[in-house]
Amino acid sequence: MSQSSQFTLLSERRFAPFFWTQFLGAFNDNLFKTALLVMLTFDALSWTTISPATLNIVIPALFILPYVVFSATAGQIADKVEKSRLARFVKMLEIAIMLVAGIGWMSHTLWLLVAAVVGMGVHSTLFGPVKYAYLPQNLKPEELVGGNGVIEMGTFVGILLGEIAGALLVAHKPYGVPMVAAATLIVAVIGLVASYRIPLSPAPEPTLKISANPLAESIRNLAFSRQNRTVFLSMLGNSWFWFYGALMLSQFPVYAKDYLHGDHGVFVLLLTVFSLGIGTGSLLCERLSGRKVEIGLVPFGSIGLSAFGIDLYFASLAYTNTAAVDLAGLLLQPGVMRILADIVLIGVFGGLFIVPLFALIQTRCDPRHVSRTIAGMNIMNALFMVASALMAMLLLHFGATIPQMFLATAILNAVVALYIFSLVPEFLMRFLAWLLIHTIHRVEVIGVDRIPDTGPAVLVCNHVSYVDAIVIGAASPRPIRFVMDHKIFATPVLGWIFRTAKAIPIASAKEDPWLMEKAYVDIAQALHEGDLVCIFPEGKLTATGEMNEFRGGVAKIVARSKVPVIPMALRGLWGSLLTRDPGNLFERSYARGPRSRLALAVGAPVAPQEATPEYLFQRVKQLRGEWK
Repeated sequence: MSQSSQFTLLSERRFAPFFWTQFLGAFNDNLFKTALLVMLTFDALSWTTISPATLNIVIPALFILPYVVFSATAGQIADKVEKSRLARFVKMLEIAIMLVAGIGWMSHTLWLLVAAVVGMGVHSTLFGPVKYAYLPQNLKPEELVGGNGVIEMGTFVGILLGEIAGALLVAHKPYGVPMVAAATLIVAVIGLVASYRIPLSPAPEPTLKISANPLAESIRNLAFSRQNRTVFLSMLGNSWFWFYGALMLSQFPVYAKDYLHGDHGVFVLLLTVFSLGIGTGSLLCERLSGRKVEIGLVPFGSIGLSAFGIDLYFASLAYTNTAAVDLAGLLLQPGVMRILADIVLIGVFGGLFIVPLFALIQTRCDPRHVSRTIAGMNIMNALFMVASALMAMLLLHFGATIPQMFLATAILNAVVALYIFSLVPEFLMRFLAWLLIHTIHRVEVIGVDRIPDTGPAVLVCNHVSYVDAIVIGAASPRPIRFVMDHKIFATPVLGWIFRTAKAIPIASAKEDPWLMEKAYVDIAQALHEGDLVCIFPEGKLTATGEMNEFRGGVAKIVARSKVPVIPMALRGLWGSLLTRDPGNLFERSYARGPRSRLALAVGAPVAPQEATPEYLFQRVKQLRGEWK
């Protein structure tokens, strides 16, 4: 597959039927829910005596309730039952729910429609764990980010189109109600047809016993997820995004009406640009990540969420129109393009934030527990969405304006991001590495598929610059434990990055024999735990651009840990600012220019019995060639 071919997945049976099944589910959920809310807002007296404001709070809450109660059980079911079979069952359930809703629509019976809302919440709860556990089973590792991006794009576009369709159909007098009843049933049937094309996806735990106590299972589920700190904090970051997004979206109707002085079309425009932004950001992840799970995009996304959330506050203050406008009139108002740009960019950076988190959770959690992990995340998502509603009510109670709520959320996002990234510094380390290879350098990676997806291995590479470890780490699909000279490890700023990446400092026997022996013990332990360990066998940076001889440390490592050794070579870094090139600093900077080109070549694995320093030196030298 080519770099830009994530859309080719839509032509393949292992992905396309599943995509359309989940797309139609998201579309139908929102078509039904929006039609009901619009009908109860504008025609409430013919259905109930309950106030529209109360119904607009209660109905979304009833939809979310099953996520809190049944997500853990849904995760167990998804790990126990073959996924295509489960998808078909969920679609049959959707048809039954839409038949009940149809009776409610046609008989003017509100409690049947409310029961259908809860039913659709159950439908979405059951399908949620399947949705993200299916992907790592059926996509290659290099397709996972692109596949998640397409799924996220499809989900938000489905939500958007469903909301628009629901609002338009129910407002079509006098046939709006029958049209909604028919449309939701037809969409559910089409979803069932699509689900029959989903290929078999075996259950990872077919003997799993389903717990009869959803609450106890929810607690066990979250406790299990907490054992993997990185995965749990990624789940927390994902739920935070839903907090941020739910608070923003919930205020769009009032913002469109009271601040932009627009009609319903203006509200739809805000939804549209936000959803298109999410879809765009989700699709950009594959290109920006180099088709691997690049968690360095998460801090980048978080920065954008805060920056453009804050600017949305100032853009709202600068908007001066007070006359009622329709969609066309709004677009003519001064300052409105800045507001729309902020909203679409919040969506774009939201996509960059959420897709790598999904991919990280899928690849780092226990493969037998993926569905239950996703179910635990759904519980957290629902609780965070409830918390966002409570925060909105609290801010409004204390007199906050909608723009002030946007500002408070953007600032709070920065605080939450710093907290999460301080607990898992790998996010920031990968972000800095990503910046290095996408701003200062253009990096070509050759043979990266030779780095094993799982299991231990020793990587050996020539040592050219102070940022070799960052370049290699950014190019690798997996985290790497680097062994480096203790002096470089102690370098200001860079040393902090190396410590966050769990690098292993080493010294010569002459300098510090205790530190040297400790380094070998740490290396053996890392390899025993299945990690990748990278060493620079030259033991020092080159001062001439030519490779120094390889020392015997690598032989000592493989003698203790019988693991494959993978030779690698950096090309094109010599002469950059962070090398020991004795040339004039300014001449070097000017000659190389911005976005200078370099490469990392990865060779075939070498068996441990063949991994002598002399043989590895020749292999690395051949990989490097004449390009220093």
